[in-house]
Amino acid sequence: MSTPDEKPGAVRPRPVTTPETEFFWTSGRDGRLRFRTCGSCSALIHPPQPVCRYCRSRTGGLREVSGRATLIGFSVNHRFPFPGLPTPFVVAQVAIEEDPRVRLTTNVVGCTPEELRLGMRMEVVFEQADDVWLPLFRPCAEQPPPAPLPTDEPAPERVREHVRAAPVPHRFEERAVISGAGASRIGRRLMVPPLELTVEACEKAVADAGLAFDDIDGLATYPGGGAYGGFAEGGITALESALGIHPVWHNGAGETFGPGGSLIASMLAVAGGLARHVLCFRTVWESTHAELLKQGRIRAARPAGPEGWFKPFGAVSPATMLAMNAQRHMHRHGTTRETLGWIALNQRANAARHPDAIYREPLTMDDYLSARTVTTPFGLYDCDVPCDAATAVVVSAAETAADLPRPPVRFEAVGTQILERPEWDQSTLTHEPQVLGQAAHLWTRTDLRPADVDVALLYDGFTFNCLSWIEALGFCGIGEARDFLDGGKNIAPDGVLPLNPHGGQLSHGRTHGMGLVHEAVLQLRGEAGARQVAGARTAVVSSGGLTPSGVLLLRTDG
Repeated sequence: MSTPDEKPGAVRPRPVTTPETEFFWTSGRDGRLRFRTCGSCSALIHPPQPVCRYCRSRTGGLREVSGRATLIGFSVNHRFPFPGLPTPFVVAQVAIEEDPRVRLTTNVVGCTPEELRLGMRMEVVFEQADDVWLPLFRPCAEQPPPAPLPTDEPAPERVREHVRAAPVPHRFEERAVISGAGASRIGRRLMVPPLELTVEACEKAVADAGLAFDDIDGLATYPGGGAYGGFAEGGITALESALGIHPVWHNGAGETFGPGGSLIASMLAVAGGLARHVLCFRTVWESTHAELLKQGRIRAARPAGPEGWFKPFGAVSPATMLAMNAQRHMHRHGTTRETLGWIALNQRANAARHPDAIYREPLTMDDYLSARTVTTPFGLYDCDVPCDAATAVVVSAAETAADLPRPPVRFEAVGTQILERPEWDQSTLTHEPQVLGQAAHLWTRTDLRPADVDVALLYDGFTFNCLSWIEALGFCGIGEARDFLDGGKNIAPDGVLPLNPHGGQLSHGRTHGMGLVHEAVLQLRGEAGARQVAGARTAVVSSGGLTPSGVLLLRTDG
């Protein structure tokens, strides 16, 4: 039966193949599942690489496996349509029997979602799509007791043992400050060019710093130019062309420390003497982009790269991938939907005190629990609000602080180390990927500790993102978020960890990390008005996750 979002007779698209991956997508021709294997340690290598990540041997070949696996995660997708897969459908992850470190994102067939249990034994079946064969999985006829789920490497509780100490005694963080911050108008379907929003935010940030555009000698952004759809305005070249700034240093990239990566790059630039005042900016225009797609006025870019391993199975949103991590956290630690609900309720209550927040209406736990399902276990209010907005921050050399019209916001420490595999479906099992290593790294670069943090601006593209950062940063122990969040008192404005006082991305709007930085600046300056956290002098700000991310510890001199 077709859903309203799917055309009748739609055919599932074939995955993009390359000479390196063609063997995998054509293995099903003879009904056998094959992987690259290491000739030295016998590890399975997936996605295919020219070297083994475990022993770094460059010898090996192809290995036929049994096709059996363990079900380690699944989400019933209700929200995101996909050609050839009428909603609702199941996106799943399985761990390969011969090497459970290798996981496949797939679809489950041959049973109903209600029959699925984590730890079930599964077997591969293939579905042909043109000239490729998609490996799908069904429960084995004989079911032993559920198997334990694979463990992460390193285990979340032992991540700090793997963090590298700072290589030099002098920290570059001390040589940079935030001198200004600004935000454009924010809203749903503003239907204005994204570069117009960027210019608005940049004008406000530069003026807030007491500077003129002629003082700006550096530009930095995330993710930069390229086919990023509603997530960028064109990058450095677009802004320079519009404003004629002529930077002596610039940086724009998607493979950096999340949306906050532009700030960290700018800190290095001013610390190294490459620039004096760097304008960092981030623009999203998802609401307008979606509307233009709906009207047929623009076309969506076809995903490629690492996402090609899970998008052929209808995992077209990070929500689906992250939902399986949330499911595993619930399975291992007793986390409940109510646990996540306290985060959503907190952000909504905070947004009521922000005049620009998109969602300000009261939200109850009953509202949260009864909202329509997006992809289990996530409902509508677990997901952030797509919007149009731009945010800009000026990073300046620390020696300019005395000349600033407002007290500077100082960088205390950064956390950037990658300790997990970067591929979403090969990474950590029980938290948002790319938060554990970065969070642990942060505390090696400062004498401050979690108890010293006055306000937390934690990335909340989904409620589970926030939970992951809370545990990773040590505000409670791994697996203890259920008790920490119960009732919402600990994260309220007068709690032990005031969380996202502007409403976060869940209610203020998806400003993709940079909006969190903007709010942190206002809080540390005491300029947040009705939502001001009393005595805020130290703030932690996380940006991103899933992709390589970063986290900042900010403070004032007061």
